[in-house]
Amino acid sequence: MTVQDDQNDDIPLACANASLFGHSEAERALLEAYRGGRMPHAWLIGGPPGIGKATLAFRMARFVLAHPDPADRAVQQARSLAVSPEHPAARKIANLSHSGLLLLRREINEETGKLYKDIRVEDVRRALGFFGRTAGESGWRVAIIDSVDELNAAGENTILKILEEPPANSLLLLVSHAPGRVLPTIRSRCRRLILRPLADDDIALAVASVADRKPDDEDVVAASQLAEGSVARAVTLLDEEAREMRRRIGALLQRLPALDARALHALGDALGGADPRAFEAFMDSVNAWLSAQLRAQPQDPRRLARLADAWERANRAAAEAEAFNLDRKPLIFSMFGQLAQAANG
Repeated sequence: MTVQDDQNDDIPLACANASLFGHSEAERALLEAYRGGRMPHAWLIGGPPGIGKATLAFRMARFVLAHPDPADRAVQQARSLAVSPEHPAARKIANLSHSGLLLLRREINEETGKLYKDIRVEDVRRALGFFGRTAGESGWRVAIIDSVDELNAAGENTILKILEEPPANSLLLLVSHAPGRVLPTIRSRCRRLILRPLADDDIALAVASVADRKPDDEDVVAASQLAEGSVARAVTLLDEEAREMRRRIGALLQRLPALDARALHALGDALGGADPRAFEAFMDSVNAWLSAQLRAQPQDPRRLARLADAWERANRAAAEAEAFNLDRKPLIFSMFGQLAQAANG
């Protein structure tokens, strides 16, 4: 399986990231369940994007595959799930080459060079074979689904078959950005572990570690405060081109419901490039504007309904544009038209 990161090139891949900032209570819950002999066969790790859910999932997988006996002295005396990056299991996991680990996520469509819209059911079916065969070098089989939100109906049914009859020494770690929307029959068969957005100080430490900056750097502090608990968003906010794009989009949003056709044409051209961070900055700015409008007081119920509808339409259109590599300019005009209607009155 190809090691890839569809989030941010400046953030270490979760499979190779040995650092976890914040989430000490969640980490302790996983550790205590494992060494106490009460390990559920499946965990649903939920929370907003970019806060470390996949990092925690790989941290747990690394610990289990490095220490397959829960009664082992090293496990009983462990104060965290940390495993040395030099451990053989850690090195294999960093390359996604450990025989006891299966990662299910959206793969790249070789014809388009883009990620598939869903986790393909043929990839999910590999999990049946993975859990059906004899356990490998560690005696454990660990599967991480990142994220379960991207399973289609057929994929969900396949995962259900495993959850209903889990083999011995098997562990499923399901990452979800919206755990409340996960199929109830899947949720009911998992122990839920909901992560809160990170505190600003934890974000600053995480950003400093990946961006070679100091945690008290003025830009790092500002990005951490605006990141809404997400390390991924904070790192993106530090990118100078992304910051300039946000300023440009913010100026257009501030003028709503008035529209500047020439500026929108120029914005569509700018967002038509290959850098996905520009479009991410655009959607980040749109969602931040919508969020601020929804929180404004007082509120007319009809205006709230228009804003909520604009939010749903905007994010659905953005997901389709990304999945099918659609032209950005018509999307920009359509989205700003909807935002203008939502802002009017």
